[in-house]
Amino acid sequence: MKLAALKKHCAAFIGAQEKLHGAPSNILVYGVEGKTFAYFKTSEPEQWRFSVRVSPDRFLELTDTPGVKPARYMGRFHWITIVKVEHFPEEYLRELISYSYQKALSGLSKKKRESLLPTVAD
Repeated sequence: MKLAALKKHCAAFIGAQEKLHGAPSNILVYGVEGKTFAYFKTSEPEQWRFSVRVSPDRFLELTDTPGVKPARYMGRFHWITIVKVEHFPEEYLRELISYSYQKALSGLSKKKRESLLPTVAD
């Protein structure tokens, strides 16, 4: 998946907000109500490396994959960094982002979740 398409995909989630943090962190964050679900590093030498939260089982699987490593400072919380998203399988990447978004949603209060998600008519 190309960077522009990946950014558009992250921004398309319900309630998703994009925020650029300058120096010293230099990251482009995608979050929902203050809960981060994905981010890009925007400065060299790691420019456009993509990080997302994964399940503990997937964390072990993915960190053994070439081009994927534990996210700096966030690895202990099961965040991974994908060095080149263009070389990562698109459907798998979408699945990982969806999991991370759902995890961020689950960290919100019930009231905030209900205000974001459309209700289903009975």
